Parts: sequence; structure tokens; C-alpha cells
Amino acid sequence: MKKWTLSALSLLTAATLVGCNSSSSDEDDKGGLETSIQVAFMPDIHFHDIYGDFQDDSFDGLPNSQSGEGATIRTMASQMGSTRLFNENYFALLAALDDIVDRGIKYVALPGDFSDDGQPIHMRGLVKIFDTYHEKYGLEFFAAPGNHDPNRPFIQPAGKSDYLGDGGKMQPIYSLEHGNCLNASAASDGSHPVICSDEVVHWGYEDIMNILGTHGFNPQEKYHYFETPYSSDEARNNYSFDLAMEEASYENRMYEICHEGTGDEYKQDGFTSCSEVPDSSYLVEPVEGLWLLAIDANIYQPKANSVGGVANPDDYEGSGNAGYNMMLTHKAHVIDWIRDVVKAAKEQNKTLVSFSHFPMTEFYNGASEDIEDLFGEGNFQLGRKPDEETSKALAATGLSVHVGGHMHFNDTGMKSYNINGEQHTLFNIQAPSLAGYIPAYKVLNIRPDNQIEVETVIIENVPRFNELFEHYQVEHEYLTAQAGDDENAKSEIWNGDILKSETYYELTDWHIKELTRLRFLPGDWPVEMRKMIMNMDGEQMLIMSQIETDFTVCQLAEALELPLTGCAALQTSDLAQFLADWRNARIQAEGIAAENSLTLADFRSWTGEELAVDFYRLRNADELAFRDIDSAVLPQYKVLSEELAEFDGTIDSEIGDLGQYTVGDVFKSRFGSLFVILDKFATGQASDHFLIDTENQTLTDLKGTANREAMQ
Repeated sequence: MKKWTLSALSLLTAATLVGCNSSSSDEDDKGGLETSIQVAFMPDIHFHDIYGDFQDDSFDGLPNSQSGEGATIRTMASQMGSTRLFNENYFALLAALDDIVDRGIKYVALPGDFSDDGQPIHMRGLVKIFDTYHEKYGLEFFAAPGNHDPNRPFIQPAGKSDYLGDGGKMQPIYSLEHGNCLNASAASDGSHPVICSDEVVHWGYEDIMNILGTHGFNPQEKYHYFETPYSSDEARNNYSFDLAMEEASYENRMYEICHEGTGDEYKQDGFTSCSEVPDSSYLVEPVEGLWLLAIDANIYQPKANSVGGVANPDDYEGSGNAGYNMMLTHKAHVIDWIRDVVKAAKEQNKTLVSFSHFPMTEFYNGASEDIEDLFGEGNFQLGRKPDEETSKALAATGLSVHVGGHMHFNDTGMKSYNINGEQHTLFNIQAPSLAGYIPAYKVLNIRPDNQIEVETVIIENVPRFNELFEHYQVEHEYLTAQAGDDENAKSEIWNGDILKSETYYELTDWHIKELTRLRFLPGDWPVEMRKMIMNMDGEQMLIMSQIETDFTVCQLAEALELPLTGCAALQTSDLAQFLADWRNARIQAEGIAAENSLTLADFRSWTGEELAVDFYRLRNADELAFRDIDSAVLPQYKVLSEELAEFDGTIDSEIGDLGQYTVGDVFKSRFGSLFVILDKFATGQASDHFLIDTENQTLTDLKGTANREAMQ
């Protein structure tokens, strides 16, 4: 592996070649950014070519009456159980690119997960769109990989069970070498027989980098500069397109990774299971003075005692939860390269903006510990959170501005550290996904004066977004017929009113509501919280915040005839006392509401389930979510938050072991923590429209919001 460690001589030589290091103040500006440049950042497209052709003719798709083409799509049930849409984001991408064209933007950065899973059929469709917009409108695309592209470093048998087939049934499609094709058996779940096609394999780096070579991964003659962590000093000091192209080949972008950490010159005694894998990081100067640093932050750790290599893609862990925590240990050479790029950018008067798939700072507005305490370790994708020391190490490289994805969140992180007597501030801009709530992308207006204006562009009206609804209607009818009179089965079917959505935005709002109901509440929430929130309204919550009672969870379970082991028989006197305690608490709640110019009827207007949906809206979209939360409800959330903050007890029992605690203490403990988290979701750094000053290390909100202030 070649590692860039520029000597003072080579830096001077490079600076002389580009005319950047003259003592003249006029000369100091040469090579720098001369005018403002806009760059759009669109992570997590998760492109699925809904009208892609299976070149082996193995599947024709569902005939669509509006397009006249065969639709190869996933079921609506699978979409409502996933953190992203699989199908309609096809149309959202086209709408977003049209919006970019209308704004006169020429540069589009893709911070990972631009594909569904790097399948050939989807990659061809994606590149066709990029080529079209490049040739017709002059757009330049710069891709950095995510954990879905590729899924593993090398090609891998794959497929999905939940494509939509005739009659509303699932249609499994797998690649030829997948176990479901090698050992095909009759479907036992009511789905169609398996279709086998290599159109759905998961491509590795080589194929993905090749097909997207002209869209970032390889140098182009029009670029002012291009390099990788593996470029030679010769290529850097005496830049030429031909040499840059040669050194950017797949074969020249390999590095050694071991189970325990980075290999090659970083390799330590005792490192095992080492393997050569590709890295697609690059630095590009598309317009003079602007450096875009595309960081490949994927870490595919070799499994312990694995052989590794192209023939064994399953010998590697996935990259989804690795992120920058493992970049420090398993891609140390790339971290060193980032540090050198920052130094060179300062020497050569370049404006440097970095992007990658993974966040560089915490993305929950400081609520991560509260989330872990309430919902348990590992929930809420906390495994993807960079450690504080990781963020500090990244700030220590000198890197200032980074745009990330992966979380499908709209968020801004700002971390400042004093490192060796010098202040370092790292701004991490989390760009949302077009494939979920709220569908949007970021525009960075990069100015020559060390200022970057960041704007969030919401994609609301998407032409043709409902083109596939005719197929979902058939699916819904099939699922309903299968459920019959089983009320539990019916409750697990996605809500058919989704198909009444009038805009793409409305569809994504349905998506977050159904995700909350079908996945988040059942999967992430402690059972006692789920029971309470699904059966309470705001009035009852305010009353519970005031209740003083000896009535236990065990006794409540008995009164409601809920199964809870180890509970003594409920006495009539116990229930009577609880009702008296409830009446007293209600009087207290009426007074608190009145003090805040509210009534209990105001609190009664919303349910616990609506609170849960607002919770996830704010988690996903930050301040953008205020447009969908009733402004009259926000002050009520604030009142509840303040009242619950007064509880100083501790409920630290395991889930399901709460019988001995009073219902008031359990509610106050659990929901007190919930509202602390809600507050933090709603009151973080500006994330809609703001200005970053990298020289003064400041962030200024350019929009402001009364709703944010209402929660503070």
C-alpha cells in the first residue's frame, strides 16, 4: 500500500505547480474558490428500478395500466415495515433531480446507499438516469458508497422474498447461487414459487465502481484534480489525468484489513484473519478552488478465523453498525489521509467539504444516553452512534464540514474540542433520505469567504408517485381475504387509507405512522409503556403525572384482567382507593392546565399513539417535523414535560418485572424520560436553513421557528 506523507519539499513543489504559495497577497488567492458554488447532497436514495428489465427474461413484472410497462416492485407490506420505501423513491429521485436542474445546481454528491443493494438490474437503471441528467442538463454526480452498495466487498448471492406477484401474493426472487435456488422447494407461505435470476445478486466494489466510474469513482478529464489514498507522490506533485486514471484503477485501491485492525504498515503482532479488500475513497476538484472529499467509511471486518478473499464474501461482517468508530481502528490509513488532505487544502487555499455515508457525530441531539436508559441497549440504532472520542479524533484531523447519511435523519451536529491548545469544531450535517419521512435533500451554498449556507429542500409533490397504487390495492384485498375474521391478523395489515394519499409527502407521513404502529411500538418499546401509550390520551397522561397512589402495576393488571404472574388477588377496597386517588389527581391536573391557559379538554384532543408518531417524526426530521405536529399540542407536551421532570424516583427493573411498583411511579419514570428525549429531539442545533462559518467556528440559524421555542 502507498501512503501519502508529503514532505515539506513535495508540498512546496505542489504549491509551486498550482501557483498557490506566493508571498504576494494577490497570489495567495490563486487556486482558491472565486465564486459561490452550490452542491446538492442526496444520501440514501435506495434506488430500485421499478421498470427494470430482467435481461434473462426470468420475470416480466406486473403489467401497469398507466405506464404500459411491467412493474418489478416490493410489497406495500414490506415498505410499511422498513425504514425506507422501496418503490416510490424511484419517482422521488426524478422529482429531486428536476428540482436541482430548476435551481441551476450542477454538482450532486451521493453519500451512500444510492442503490437498493447493488443489484445489477437496479444499478443499470440508476446509471441510466445519471447519464441522462448529465448529458441533458450537465449534472455532475459524485458517489461515495454506503453499506448497501456494496452489501459486502465482493459479489454475493442474494435476493428478496417480498417482491409483489400476481394476485397480491409475494414473489420471491433470488440469484442462481442462493440457497433458495440451489435447494428450491414449494412455497409454504402462500407466495409464488421462487424465480431464480442473477439480476438480483449483490454486486461488490469492482462492479459498482466500474459502472459508476464516470460518476465520481474515477477521474475525468474536465476535473481540475483527483486523487485517492493510494495515489503516488508523483501523481500528486505533477498531476495528469492519464496518471490519475491509471492509479485510480480497482487493483490499485486495495488495502489490508485484519479482524483486529488495519493491516499493512499499521499491522500489529497478533493480528489475524487478514485480507485484501477495496476502498473507493477519493478527493476531487470539479471546479477550481473546491475540493470534495468522498470518504469510503465502509468497514467490512473479516470474521475471526476466516480465510477471506473474493470467493468468500460471507467471511466479512456487514458495515451497517461499524462506521467511524471502526474507521479509526480498521482504516487508520484513510484517517491519516484525511489529515493530509486537510493540511494540503489549507496550503493550497482550497475550500474542503467532505461527505460519506456514516455520521461523524451523535445524531440524537444529546439524547442517546436517555434513549439507552429507557429503551435498552442496542435499540434505536444506537450501535451506529459515533463515540465522543471518535468525533474528537475526527475533529483533530482538522476536518470541519461533513455531510452524512445512513440514519435517514435530518439533523445537525456541532462538536467543539480544545486539542493541544487549538479549537477544533466539526460540523456534521445529516442529510435526510428521499425514501422516507421527510423526503428532502440538502443544498450547500459554498462561499469563498469560509461560509457555507445550508438549506434543506423538501420534495413534496412528486409526479406519478401513485402510479403503482393499483398493484397495492390487489395486495390489500388479498391480505384482507387471508385474515378473514381474525381481528389480530387484520390489525397487522397496513392501513388501506394509504392509497388515498394525494402527494408523495403525504405517503411518507403515512409511512412513519405505519412504521410506528407496526414496527417501532411493538419492537422497541417496553411492554408497560406500549400498553399505556396505546390506551391513554393527553388528559389521562396529565392526571397520571399528578397521581399519588399505592396502587401497583400488579393490581392494575388484575383489574384489567391482563396476564401478570405473581400478583395477589385484587381487593375491592384497593380499586376504590385508586379511583379516589385518580379523582384527586384530576383536580390537580385541572389546576395545572388552567395555569397554562389550557383545559383538560385540550389535552383530551390527542392520543398516546399520536404522541408516539410525533416522537418519531421529530426523531427523523428534527425541526422539519413541526409542519406536521399541531402547534396547539406543543405547549401541552411542554407542560407534561415540566410536570414529569419533578419526579425523582427510580424505576430500574427489567421489562415485565414491574408488578411491585405503583402505577404512578412507573408512568412518571417512563414518560418523564420519554419527554426528556422528545425535548432534545425538538431543540437541537438548527437543521433546516443555517449558516456555517468555518473560520469563526459558528453556526447561525437563518430561519428560526416559534415551534422550536415553544418546546424550550
